[in-house]
Amino acid sequence: MALFPGTAPPTRPTRRRTALGAVALAAAAALLPSPADVDAAAALGSADGHCAGLARLRVPGAAHQQADCVAELTTAGTVASGHTDPADWAGLTPKGLTVPSGVPGIQVDGYFPDTSTTNTNHGWNHDAQFVVRLPDRWNGGLVVAGTPGNREQYANDRAVADWVLARGYAYAATDKGNTGLAFHRDGSRPGDAVAEWNTRLTQLTRAARTVVAQRYHRPPARTLATGMSNGGYLVRWQLENHPELYDGGVDWEGTLWRAEGPNLFTFLPSALRHYPAYAAGGPTAGQARARLHRAGFPAGSEFLWPFHHQVYWDLTQRIYREEFDPAFDGAVEAGTPYCAPGSVPGCDAGYDYPARPAEVPAAVERIALTGRIGKPLITIHGTLDVLLPIGRDSDVYARMVRDAGRAGLHRYYRVEDGTHTDALVDGFPDRLRPLLPCHRSAFTALETWLATGNRPPASRTVARPAGADAATLLSSCPLDG
Repeated sequence: MALFPGTAPPTRPTRRRTALGAVALAAAAALLPSPADVDAAAALGSADGHCAGLARLRVPGAAHQQADCVAELTTAGTVASGHTDPADWAGLTPKGLTVPSGVPGIQVDGYFPDTSTTNTNHGWNHDAQFVVRLPDRWNGGLVVAGTPGNREQYANDRAVADWVLARGYAYAATDKGNTGLAFHRDGSRPGDAVAEWNTRLTQLTRAARTVVAQRYHRPPARTLATGMSNGGYLVRWQLENHPELYDGGVDWEGTLWRAEGPNLFTFLPSALRHYPAYAAGGPTAGQARARLHRAGFPAGSEFLWPFHHQVYWDLTQRIYREEFDPAFDGAVEAGTPYCAPGSVPGCDAGYDYPARPAEVPAAVERIALTGRIGKPLITIHGTLDVLLPIGRDSDVYARMVRDAGRAGLHRYYRVEDGTHTDALVDGFPDRLRPLLPCHRSAFTALETWLATGNRPPASRTVARPAGADAATLLSSCPLDG
């Protein structure tokens, strides 16, 4: 989920329904071009000169937009120019990650009609914010992304946008329509806030395809979806529900939502119940550790448990449970932090998802995944993920895709020693490896798959190379070994 750490939200206000504006349909999808076509597209992208067509750009359905000619679209320039917000992407990438440069073009910032106001970027205090970046030299493609956790629209700038822009792609991202630790206040009924995430990415994809056509005089030849954590969930959902909009996608440890489980609520409460006994040591520590393993937290990941207990497990359980089951804690909003089961009414450490009323799984069902993808998808997930344990998430989703008869459209790579947030690699360089280079390998494998029909290597566990140093692990992740 890649959430920012923070305090519990204040008292719950009346929930609001979010109104979506109308969105113009984009031009019909084109087939993936040949390499010669890509070269021609790059020439077309630069033929009109720097920032050509700026005045004619209109984002369909936007309530507000601001288009700027930018000397550098990557974070090598946008930090200084104010066209990104480093707070949005803090803590998501390793400190040694290099930043590409030399990508001039146009950036369009704005927002779609919405009634919620959690996103404060630009001083707009308006949700459904988006960013669209259009490089002068275009390769004919478009990459769209939703954000991890509850972050804002620039959250993928270091991990995804910099790299794809340097490769010539146009890029678009959305804040998903609600942000922050009180995201669950948006909407009028349980599940509305998360349901809006899916609608907003669909909305942005259609609008961004039109903007690309305005800038380059033709629609994108390929449209790819990608994202990490909650952003990876969006990729899965889009390829299941709107495959007509995309040519394929890369899912970086997407969140699994299933009404019958597994989902967050079937394993996080176990962490909250049993970790304190494990951490305290003594005669019950071994039993507590075994229970955490049974809940899905992998053996060998114990060194990551203190951080996740402090930062992620408790907060994530409470705010997402509030979104789908606000009645559990009555008038209290998002529970009581770090309570022991039975110590207070509505303590999330005692949450029992299977015992909750039928309305709760019904709310989850509204946004649940099915595995019925309609376009090629590559999933990567770290074996030491202890926010979304791999055995309770992507292992299950891969089976769902197979059971739905779509295995031919899916590749799944379990990355040995990868964890949920790459920034943790800096603290444990001898135990962890970053997933970012594996995402890039998956992305290029998807490009080849679509361009030539040559399928990527078979789904497998990608072993950590013996003796590889930190620099090698940050720059390389072969999927065939």
